[in-house]
Amino acid sequence: MAANVTKSLSALKRLDVYSKPLEELRVRTLGGALISLVSACLMFGLFVSELRLYLSTDLNQEIFVDVTRGNKIQINVNISFPSMPCDFLTIDSMDVSGEQHIDIAHDLYKTRLDSGGREIGEQVKTQVNTAGPINVSKDGNKNEAPTAPTCGSCYGAETADRRCCNTCNDVREAYRLKGWAVVDLANYAQCREEGLDVKLRNAGHEGCRVHGHLLVNKVAGNFHFAPGKSYEQSHMHVHDLSGLRGVTFNLSHSVHSLSFGDTYDGRVNPLDGHSRVFVDGSATKLVSYYVKVVPTLYTSLNGTETSSNQYSVTKHERSSVNLPGVFFYYEISPILVRITERRRSFGHFLTSVCAIVGGVFTVASLIDAFCYHSSRVIQQKLAIGKQT
Repeated sequence: MAANVTKSLSALKRLDVYSKPLEELRVRTLGGALISLVSACLMFGLFVSELRLYLSTDLNQEIFVDVTRGNKIQINVNISFPSMPCDFLTIDSMDVSGEQHIDIAHDLYKTRLDSGGREIGEQVKTQVNTAGPINVSKDGNKNEAPTAPTCGSCYGAETADRRCCNTCNDVREAYRLKGWAVVDLANYAQCREEGLDVKLRNAGHEGCRVHGHLLVNKVAGNFHFAPGKSYEQSHMHVHDLSGLRGVTFNLSHSVHSLSFGDTYDGRVNPLDGHSRVFVDGSATKLVSYYVKVVPTLYTSLNGTETSSNQYSVTKHERSSVNLPGVFFYYEISPILVRITERRRSFGHFLTSVCAIVGGVFTVASLIDAFCYHSSRVIQQKLAIGKQT
């Protein structure tokens, strides 16, 4: 029985493709040692590189036709106008479906800035409102103006529906309905009491930062920043610059951030950090940004889906005598990009590691054999030369 086992083991040894030479027949050289050290360092470096690649995530991108309908898009805005006072800056939005938000929008805040760009005063929140902004304090309570004890004059613009004008906006609205022009805000007591005439004269020495978000329909449209009270007249969007004539509004601006939808890792917003500064001689500019929005669905490794958007942008600007402003025209692409995070398989990692070890070992063996045999041939030739 023992003899049969021994015979079987001897037969099994014939399958060993890794035959070992006798230790006495091994020749160790200094060159071989150096090649072994370099090979070990190279293997370790390649192994670390492959390990980092395995631990990182791979982004797989697919393109589909966007079949969603009736959704809303959130536009996140953080823009500073260093030379434009908040009192004269109006934000409007409109889209091709006919929806308009005048002097607005959803959850936007205006923060006054001094000439050095530092914040001053309280934040003013603007909500969707066709009659003008509503001041909201930081605790969310409305700061309603106290009721005037007397009826303010409309300076001849009284109507049956409007007999009193207690604010500067009331006076300007009454004049607009009459088709009259407000020549100088200083001519009206309400405007003087609110200090708008002084702020108008000091335009250029105070700025405004607008930050927050808008919620718009998922159709093409625009939102813009421009001076003057805005309203709709005869199905046209109009900015009332009466009373503001002779004042050069500088629409220099810095886009701290502008994005569409929720954020996700790796998203790049082309307009983040963009600035445009106008000197006094070219301050009256109409700047238009044309934004192509691409809906994006981002799926992380844990399966969480984030509905967001990427965008590209082009810019055009020209001098404008009628209305300076900063306009953002956006168009929604019918294509949906799905980005999925994926981890590389362990089998792929193991295969790469084996390829690294085997490849480096094989190449190092060839180099070592070439160096060893070359040195032997040279030594033999030198020995023959000495004998002759």
